[in-house]
Amino acid sequence: MNQTVFALVIAVTGSVTALCSFARAADPLTYRVEIASVGNSDMDATLQATSDLQSLRGTAPVSPFGLIARARSDVDRLKTAFESYGYYQGSAAIKINGLNVTNPGLGEALTALPAGKDAQVQISIALGPLYHLGRIDVDADLPEAILGALGLKTGQPAVASAVLEGGARMLTALQEKGYAFAAVDPPVAYESADSPVLDLRFHAVMGPKVNIGEVHIDGLKRVRESLLRDRLLLHTGQPYSSSAVERARRDLLALGVFSQVSLGIGTAVDESGGVPITFKVRERLRHTFSTGAAYSSDLGGSGTVKWTDRNVFGGAQLFSISASVLNLGGSDTTGVGYDATATYLMPDFGHRDQSLQFAVSALKQSLQAYDQTARTSSVTLARKLSSIWTVSIGGATTDEQIIQNAQTHFYTLFALPLTVTYDSTNLASPLEDPRHGIRASVSLTPTLALGHPNSRFLISRINAATYFDLNHLLPIEPGRTVLAARALAGIAAGAGELSLPPDQRFYGGGSGTIRGYQYQSVGPKFQVGDPAAGLPIGGTAITAASVELRQRFGANLGAAFFVDAGQVSGSLRAVPDQFSIGVGAGIRYYTPIGPIRFDIAVPTKRMDSVQDKFEFYIGLGQSF
Repeated sequence: MNQTVFALVIAVTGSVTALCSFARAADPLTYRVEIASVGNSDMDATLQATSDLQSLRGTAPVSPFGLIARARSDVDRLKTAFESYGYYQGSAAIKINGLNVTNPGLGEALTALPAGKDAQVQISIALGPLYHLGRIDVDADLPEAILGALGLKTGQPAVASAVLEGGARMLTALQEKGYAFAAVDPPVAYESADSPVLDLRFHAVMGPKVNIGEVHIDGLKRVRESLLRDRLLLHTGQPYSSSAVERARRDLLALGVFSQVSLGIGTAVDESGGVPITFKVRERLRHTFSTGAAYSSDLGGSGTVKWTDRNVFGGAQLFSISASVLNLGGSDTTGVGYDATATYLMPDFGHRDQSLQFAVSALKQSLQAYDQTARTSSVTLARKLSSIWTVSIGGATTDEQIIQNAQTHFYTLFALPLTVTYDSTNLASPLEDPRHGIRASVSLTPTLALGHPNSRFLISRINAATYFDLNHLLPIEPGRTVLAARALAGIAAGAGELSLPPDQRFYGGGSGTIRGYQYQSVGPKFQVGDPAAGLPIGGTAITAASVELRQRFGANLGAAFFVDAGQVSGSLRAVPDQFSIGVGAGIRYYTPIGPIRFDIAVPTKRMDSVQDKFEFYIGLGQSF
């Protein structure tokens, strides 16, 4: 064989070998990641979130050499992460299939992996010593109160986020005292030569103390500027305060007609001698259409459609029409019902934070306790006294027909409801997940009922719920484990059990009181011998309470475990033998508008032979 033929054979053989190698090589390459724990769960979670190897593993396919490049970039990313916790001499080492990412043979080794074979990525962290803060200097003559806002002390761990937050607090304190043009630069750190200590120096500039200058509003289309001017508590000439400016921004956003309200703060004084403030607004879509649905085994399914005009005449007036189909199946219903409602709300009516609402509705319910067909009209004046207190008073009239125990009753009701509400959860929507604070309300509703018989009565109700984040007691992240508790009590005074219209009596059972028991099934029943024997009558008093443990898993999943208890009778006096207790559990899927809830509950005692063995409930938002 001459040399030319020999070279050709070698070339062909090499090409075939290479083709076979590439034919079995995996591209993209699948891999698994193992990050060794550093002994700190919070830091472990941060490292997991920081690593591109981990976060992109399932969403961004990569070639063998792309995997090496990704791993090399992760070294610097991970180093930045543990440095933010105060470990400035640490190091990160990454191996793939036992080879260091700097090994020149790693690319060939990964290319040779057959399809379906995962590469194994091991990441190890050597933290080194934890650095602490040493000397802390501020090169400006600041008042002692401003310096105290820094909140950093010699000897504490040199955690980057805490250091930066200290500078931000000092800047906020300066702006709160009227120094709108103050500046605090990120600190310069000096490492000690003989110990793991960082000295810090902050550069701060106070600038002049100023007042609020001209207030401008940009971006208005349909909303009247006069409405916003009347609402704003921020005025030209008053002392500058960053918190006052932010409160004004939130006040405008709370009107509900803006999707965004941002701030523009001037960099120099204007003609008034103050700092100009500009609110840049973006109006929401005027008209919206929404749908909703819920289901429980006792009340069946319901579906709702709603149309809303959130800015009828340019003054943020809210007009909405909703229609619901009720009682689609369910063990405690006897037919399909409906609820149609129209409301018109006028914000800032006669006074800031005071609204006037008109409503009309038509309702039909077919329940085991009674059948009801009603038409209601109401007017309500509500006043927000503070960020947590609200009071409302109104008037309502109802014409209704109620069939109970084979008897038909017609009533005309005149009511004057008064309600005081307390809410310290600081949430914009009742559908959001409360983690702390208290929600409570007290209502008094004197009512005149014209019917058979006529009656006058006063219905009093107290509702309270509190939420406690267990991160104060356990080493867990905020908001992951929450204990919630609820209590309610109500009494109707001035009329007996049977002289009250059936829909004005109290009933227990269902998602709003005692889960596990059918809707309205807890309380007095018609006696044996009546045509409606065993069906609920309703009572003149109710007491109930719930305790619920809420636990989140990952970003969107959660679970709940709860106990509900209560009784319905003729007085608020607790009678242990009459208490009904339900226990259950549920799952939660958290969405941007609130958690989707699925609960299942069982009664601890059977009310009668037709009592279901369990009840389940599906809805949006927590149960309370």
